Amino acid sequence: MTDDRPAPAGSDRSPQIDTTRTHSARIWNYWMGGKDHYPIDRLAGDAVAEGFPEIVDLARTSREFLIRVVTHLTRDVGIRQFLDIGTGMPTANNTHEVAQSIAPESRVVYVDNDPLVLAHARALLVGSPEGATDYIDADLRDPDTILERAAETLDFDRPIALMLMGILGHIPEDEVQPIVRRLLDALPSGSHLASYDGADTSEAYNAAIEVGNKQGDVPYLLRSPEFIAARFEGLELLEPGVVPCPLWRPAPIEVGTRRGLDQYGGVARKP
Repeated sequence: MTDDRPAPAGSDRSPQIDTTRTHSARIWNYWMGGKDHYPIDRLAGDAVAEGFPEIVDLARTSREFLIRVVTHLTRDVGIRQFLDIGTGMPTANNTHEVAQSIAPESRVVYVDNDPLVLAHARALLVGSPEGATDYIDADLRDPDTILERAAETLDFDRPIALMLMGILGHIPEDEVQPIVRRLLDALPSGSHLASYDGADTSEAYNAAIEVGNKQGDVPYLLRSPEFIAARFEGLELLEPGVVPCPLWRPAPIEVGTRRGLDQYGGVARKP
């Protein structure tokens, strides 16, 4: 996350994109084979990938996890509202595309604070006419602003899926739970939390992230699976619980077994 925020709505000033500072959304886009990144982002991304080539697999499986989660919540649970914070650069199978392909009336609010992400979101994140798709320029560390602005599109009297995908690693450890609690407290019963983050379960990954953090402006901190699981406390965890992302309700494969990666996630319902 960065502080180089775009101009307020209605301003004639264009968003100021600082190409001398890294942003996690652009680095992730680089790992996923996208085109929306700058040399400084590629430098940081290469620094991580050199020591941990599996980061490319992590990027891919994180998107597959999102697809499975949104599909389940929309098709099987009946969720029709999503608050996706830290959305990152638009790619294929974004949250609104998955949800609205199943239920066109779904309403999705994206939140990020990078001007380049904002510019692409305005151009690309166009939802179905039956539903709604909106974008908020805000920082996860300011949950009250997010909730206030999200209420312009989402009905907080009806269940909402809170998506915190790969974003809480940017938040200091002692701030994670208060932020998650503040967001969840505003949601009604029947809402769900869907979340994942990188885990400190690989020495190679730990070392690579340390190198990457030296290249970047905002560090990403790997946490233990137990710490990641703690964000779901007080909620009803869906099976199979908090597990490596590739192992969360995967599609059947004909040959071999699925390999867990150093990225843990889960989905839980608010009672």
